[in-house]
Amino acid sequence: MMRSLCWRFLTLKMVTFAMLAITETLSSPVSAAQRAETFHLDNGMQVVVIPDHRAPVVTHMVWYRVGAADEKAGQSGIAHFLEHLMFKATETMASGEFSKAVARMGGQDNAFTGQDVTAYFQRISKDRLAEVMRMEADRMTNLKLDDKEVLTERNVVLEERRSRVENDPNSILAEQMNATLYLSHPYNTPIIGWMHEVSQLTRKHAMDFYKNFYAPNNAILVVAGDVTSAEVMQLARETYGKIARNPEIRPYNSRPLEPKAVAARRLELKDSRAGNPLLQRYYLAPSYNTAQPGEAEALDLLFKVIGQGTTSRLYKTLVKEQQIATNAGAWYSGSGRDYGKIGFYGIPAPGNTLPDLEAAIDGLIYDVIVNGITSKELERAKRVYLADHIYQSDSQSSLARRYGFSLVIGQTIEDIEAWPDRIARVTLQDISEAAKQHLDIRKSVTGYLTPDVPDTLAN
Repeated sequence: MMRSLCWRFLTLKMVTFAMLAITETLSSPVSAAQRAETFHLDNGMQVVVIPDHRAPVVTHMVWYRVGAADEKAGQSGIAHFLEHLMFKATETMASGEFSKAVARMGGQDNAFTGQDVTAYFQRISKDRLAEVMRMEADRMTNLKLDDKEVLTERNVVLEERRSRVENDPNSILAEQMNATLYLSHPYNTPIIGWMHEVSQLTRKHAMDFYKNFYAPNNAILVVAGDVTSAEVMQLARETYGKIARNPEIRPYNSRPLEPKAVAARRLELKDSRAGNPLLQRYYLAPSYNTAQPGEAEALDLLFKVIGQGTTSRLYKTLVKEQQIATNAGAWYSGSGRDYGKIGFYGIPAPGNTLPDLEAAIDGLIYDVIVNGITSKELERAKRVYLADHIYQSDSQSSLARRYGFSLVIGQTIEDIEAWPDRIARVTLQDISEAAKQHLDIRKSVTGYLTPDVPDTLAN
């Protein structure tokens, strides 16, 4: 259950200011001024306030420290299923009334589930903040479900899985590759859940999960917009502050760790619905939460250089120069609580095979490991990343997400606000060490998607 949110367009004056700020940051890193304020309620709920007084609008988000990676074995998809059910009835609100009430206020609301988080958000005018906080506090503790509604919503989730995964060969490949990349850690299970397990989820499963994880001492409230810390503190105490903490909750449940990687893994998916052959490769990597100082930042910059956009090494080499691919790229995702991930992808050009493309990608990876990148490439990547950071800071909802997501996986406000300085300090040596350590084929899984009829069809 998720709608995309658009960032605001920036004025020329804002862009000019951003580029001046980037130049200053690169030439002489300075500590970022603290933008967000934080405090805790007596029941353990963390509250974060990000003032932005340009318009009488606020973004209100509640982030729970629980996601798909916290599900019991055999109950995959329960975190996402519960997210759907949170829009049903409470002791004081009829089923579906939450979103209708927000709409009557002239606002927008939605929610999303990840491996590590579940978040609910509303964007409303400032004068409606108190009411939204009361409603969100109500469903934190007073959810009321009946079996008929649970079964109906379960069918909705099953249909969502059919449309997003079962009918999309690319999604099936990605799901199978994740299951192969993680040998022990629960990131190997899809957020939406396995079809056969989702079909068995019940009201009891949902309510047990709700009671185990939905409580103020397992949540972070983020309010960005035309508010002060004092205003939010008063409202938070009057709403969320009345909810008792759950003494059984542990903010960060322990999870299995991955064993030492000793062998590369491979798989092939044949599907006649696939439009083109596709190569994917994933590498296990550290996340921002688990990496050594500067390591995740180095990976971010490295993959900006080699894999993102038409100016990247992969695209220029494989698509424009060698013409071995019609598209190619790479990325690094460091947003996990426990692990991050590196990815490569490519579509071979007519007359070329997936092994041809894989050999070309391997050649580029080898060159990066042996020779690194240039200082010019590094400086350009820094400028692009810092520009994106500044542009996103102009968006109230993007700011709320930046702080909420980072905090809920274990980072601090200081970590979040010092990120531009850390990016600016990354050196070519840092990049070289990150490439050599993490582009290790033993930490990878390579997947081929071919538009063929499968050899056998298993029931």
